[in-house]
Amino acid sequence: MDDRYFIRGKIPMTKSEVRAVSLSKLELEKDSVVYDIGAGTGSVAIEAALYARQGHVYAIEQKREGCELIRRNQEKFGVGNLTVLEGRAPKALRELPAPDRVFVGGSGGELGGILDLVWEKNPRARAVVNVLALETLAAVWEYLEHRRLEAEIVSIQVSRAKKTGNYHLMQGQNPVYIITVDPAAGWGGEELTLNREVRQCCI
Repeated sequence: MDDRYFIRGKIPMTKSEVRAVSLSKLELEKDSVVYDIGAGTGSVAIEAALYARQGHVYAIEQKREGCELIRRNQEKFGVGNLTVLEGRAPKALRELPAPDRVFVGGSGGELGGILDLVWEKNPRARAVVNVLALETLAAVWEYLEHRRLEAEIVSIQVSRAKKTGNYHLMQGQNPVYIITVDPAAGWGGEELTLNREVRQCCI
């Protein structure tokens, strides 16, 4: 879905190209129960809810402005199977139903606690984590090694054309690491080791 369809403020938003890859990695079902953690403007949550019409999406965002934007986008798209929660994960997740799909767009430095709670609720939940900063990637890597979890890690770099005079020049966006862990598919478990192959994907 084009980014222009969403109501946006100053809250960060997962852009359309990265969102498309991240949603494909979630492998949503029509009845999926989804957490969108660090939901921002709600772009991932909205698209997930539009697909999982028989399921439910929980958008967790700690900033009030973000929650207001998500609700405005929810109203714009007419999405009824979406609940917006203002709060900080993992605490905000404790009373929610167990998920089978989890997207983490922002963890506030609490990724380990978030994923621990997710897999306590459902050991087979599929998790997709988006990472921008190398420090955060290192922290995720350390967590996966500590838990002896196997993961698929994809690096995606998007460039957009920008007109300068009579020419269009490609302007690179920040690279994003998309990390997928799926215990049900064998990407996880105490016996497994971390898959150290990082695939590069350019769009």
